[in-house]
Amino acid sequence: MSGMLDPGARGSLVERAVESVRDFIRTHDLKVGDTLPGEGSFATQLGVSRPVMREAFGALAALRLVDVGNGRKPRVGAIDGSVMAASMGHAVNTAQVSLADVWEVRRTLELRTAELAAINRTDEQARAILTAAHGLSVGHDEAARTAADTAFHQTIAEASGNQLFHQIVRSFEQLMAVAIPRAWAGRTTHEERDETLALHREVAEAIAARDPARARAAMESHFNNSIGEMLKDQF
Repeated sequence: MSGMLDPGARGSLVERAVESVRDFIRTHDLKVGDTLPGEGSFATQLGVSRPVMREAFGALAALRLVDVGNGRKPRVGAIDGSVMAASMGHAVNTAQVSLADVWEVRRTLELRTAELAAINRTDEQARAILTAAHGLSVGHDEAARTAADTAFHQTIAEASGNQLFHQIVRSFEQLMAVAIPRAWAGRTTHEERDETLALHREVAEAIAARDPARARAAMESHFNNSIGEMLKDQF
């Protein structure tokens, strides 16, 4: 470990204890699921109280950097889009960024994930994407349609083969829970809804066909159709 913490150094004891745990993970080349020393061991090595270490581990757990469970040693946590989601939701709610800003970023990411999914997807993922696209046409209630649409985009991101893309797209989930019903509510005629369903199917079929250029173009058409009006209105 990094040794005793200097009480006179900058930053609170908890903040520096957090950094010490992060340093321990890095210097010991720990991976997801690996165990860490407990609060008592860190407290002794760093020369701080157990309550300080408990608070430090709580902060790390909130960031999903450490998985802390009752009755067992803490473990190195896995990347989790929910942390990004909370930060993004806060930024939107406090007007630091607009939903239009978020959706422009999402648009850029999802054109690339569609392209990569067509290259890297497994057969199982291709089936899941096709199933989600089909679920949009058979879902008769808002909740089912929103779930299918969310699964559609998240599975494409997962199929890209880039875990960071997947987690970033996951981080949009809370905002999509609002945006998807609004987008569908704006499609008031059978023709408009059929067009939206067809665009989802085109993305799915292009990915299944392993055609990255077609998948990218289809996703761009989908965004132009489904998100364009909302971007104009800033929600």
